Amino acid sequence: MWPSVLKVLSMVDEDGRGPSQAAGLIEKMESFKFAFILKLMLNLFGITNELSNVLQRKDLNIVIAMELVDDVKARLATTRESAWDNLFSDVQDFCVAKGIPVPNMDDEIPVRGRSRVEGRTVNNLHHYRAEIFYVAIDKICVEMDHRFSEENFPDDDRGTIRDQLETYVLQVRRNASFSTCEDVQSLAMKMVQTEKHLVFPLVYKLIELALILSVSTASVERAFSAMKIIKSKLRNKINDVWFNDLMVCYTEREIFKSLNDIDIIRTFTAKKSRKGHLPRNFI
Repeated sequence: MWPSVLKVLSMVDEDGRGPSQAAGLIEKMESFKFAFILKLMLNLFGITNELSNVLQRKDLNIVIAMELVDDVKARLATTRESAWDNLFSDVQDFCVAKGIPVPNMDDEIPVRGRSRVEGRTVNNLHHYRAEIFYVAIDKICVEMDHRFSEENFPDDDRGTIRDQLETYVLQVRRNASFSTCEDVQSLAMKMVQTEKHLVFPLVYKLIELALILSVSTASVERAFSAMKIIKSKLRNKINDVWFNDLMVCYTEREIFKSLNDIDIIRTFTAKKSRKGHLPRNFI
């Protein structure tokens, strides 16, 4: 897609009647920094791809997901420790093939966020390796530790979960009250009613995760879709409060459609802190 993207940007720049961002985008694409970040993100997406797909499936298997989390963390650690040389070589080959100049890694550049007048510099190698390569991987690892912490399933729990599952299955099969359970939600409620959640805490934790993760992943997808629609180029300076209000209205639009406009107008009119009065024929 590289030559196709450049061709399209060139056509946009030539055919545009006024100033466009296409020329600037071409300049950014044909830079070593863009190529480096491009190759780095492709590698990171390749590592996390299977985990992302599993977490977005409706028939989410919690055990498989948690096993993949450990594998992804291990691959990220390996990448941080030993993948720099291969990545840098790959970026160099790409730049040579595309005619992109490769900077000297020993050249000094200003520290990010500092003026050249201050004289604080680092070399290119430090900038790309420590400030981009390490930081990108560390941020992903920190986020994964936050979302999938060991508090959810410590090593001791993982060793006993399968045995607990087998005992739980035998108990449930002998208990007639569980025969009415039709989904995971009713199963969780029945476990609480029969106090099985106290006897099989790990199994209940799995059920809780099954109920939470599917909702959270769908909510995140809906939120990002709404953000792309609401925060357009014409609204790029919208403040956070107004943006959050629009997000709620858009993502929960089915609820808002069920509300009566007259009731909303009357509620607004009854507020003492209102800045203006609505015309009487609106009420």
